[in-house]
Amino acid sequence: MSEISDLTVTVPSDYEITLTRVLDAPRDLVFAAHTEAEHLKRWWGRGNPLDVEIDFRVGGHYRFVEHAADGNDYAFRGEFREIVVPERIVQTFEFEGMPGHVAVDTLVFEERDGRTVVTGTTRFDTTEERDGMLNSGMAQGAAESYAALDKHLSTLV
Repeated sequence: MSEISDLTVTVPSDYEITLTRVLDAPRDLVFAAHTEAEHLKRWWGRGNPLDVEIDFRVGGHYRFVEHAADGNDYAFRGEFREIVVPERIVQTFEFEGMPGHVAVDTLVFEERDGRTVVTGTTRFDTTEERDGMLNSGMAQGAAESYAALDKHLSTLV
């Protein structure tokens, strides 16, 4: 579909969006950056200040509140359904500003020559929900978050 900086966005079905990004860090570190509060705070909300609550286990929950530069707070929450360290995470995802619209995210981490390919596929209940997410600026926000992750990882490797 499109590429925003180093982020590739595709729509593999009427109900899905897939984001793919290559990061210049080993898989174990990239996985930790997606699952540990001290890392998430530095990148997930596009690098904006972020409150993180995370209970990283199957059945555990997370809640992130981004304090955006526009003065607004944006809260997201979900539950971990499947965890295969350091290969795969399946979790629900809900923007609290639109309660009841719960998507399922599957993140896959593949190491290739010391770099990590992160592929995230989000499945929605309807095509309208998928298209609403596509039109929300989600791709730009994700690209900004992954740029912040890239910057954070560069301080660790």
